Amino acid sequence: MEKISVIIPVYNVAHYLSRCLDSVINQTYCNLEILVIDDGSTDNSATIISQYAHKDTRIRTFNKTNGGLSSARNVGLQNITGQYVGFVDSDDWIEPRMYEILYNRIKDKNTQIAISGFYTSTDDSSFPRINKSQIPDDILSAKDMMEYIFRLDIYNAFHIVVWNKLYNADVFNKHGCTFNENIKFSEDVIFTPNVLFTKNCTGTYIHTPLYHYYQRSNSLMRSKSVKNKFDALQAFDITISQLNEKGYNSCYAKKEHCFQASLIASLALEIGDLESFIKAQKAMKKYFQEYENYTLNDYPERLDNIVKLINHKFI
Repeated sequence: MEKISVIIPVYNVAHYLSRCLDSVINQTYCNLEILVIDDGSTDNSATIISQYAHKDTRIRTFNKTNGGLSSARNVGLQNITGQYVGFVDSDDWIEPRMYEILYNRIKDKNTQIAISGFYTSTDDSSFPRINKSQIPDDILSAKDMMEYIFRLDIYNAFHIVVWNKLYNADVFNKHGCTFNENIKFSEDVIFTPNVLFTKNCTGTYIHTPLYHYYQRSNSLMRSKSVKNKFDALQAFDITISQLNEKGYNSCYAKKEHCFQASLIASLALEIGDLESFIKAQKAMKKYFQEYENYTLNDYPERLDNIVKLINHKFI
């Protein structure tokens, strides 16, 4: 059994951390090194990490000043010794056989990446994400995967995120893929395409949901703050430029950029932030043509909403 390095960045998640760590240390795939990076937590997270490290020698701990999710993950990547790498966010948890299943699929298909479906989970329930179109049970090319990660309205259970995936460590050791530390929000929008850009990158997809993405009310993703959400648009701009440079179709990334801008515009309108609304409105216009061309017929309300936002004027 080859070693899998599991990177877990931690910041002020004491209430959820034990659930996360229990799900990792109890994996049926036992040859793990678990890199837990405390990104300057001010709650009881450090104490919990220390307790778990004391009872499980596979846990390696790192402490740093707060720098954000990307910098914490990069500390993990700088210290991996495994042949494969996975990521788990510290308020989420994973199914007991997740890494056993992903590892076996990588070895069976001889690919660089294995991807699983996942659940959206709350305190009360877990709902599996559903793809509207079938993903082949076969080896996927980088071109295939590049389309799946940006067509979120169709392949919502494949996704651009890093945590439902297992990677060959060569992606990091030989190709130097790291997280952009200037992006504090939607950092995966840059990271995942960079992985797919690496030489001879192939993947395989497992429909079974194996990861629990926990939605908590006070998370960055669900906050009412507008300013940090513009990082998502910056991330898409960087990636769209790279897609064009490397000869990939960037239409779906442009479409998603427009949709993300509409979410920011709606939030800015809700809280009365004129400056942010105008900025998001301008971003929507930038790729509106791609959104109109590539929006599915079963999402007419999204298109109508974007048109209204583009035409909206503050009085």
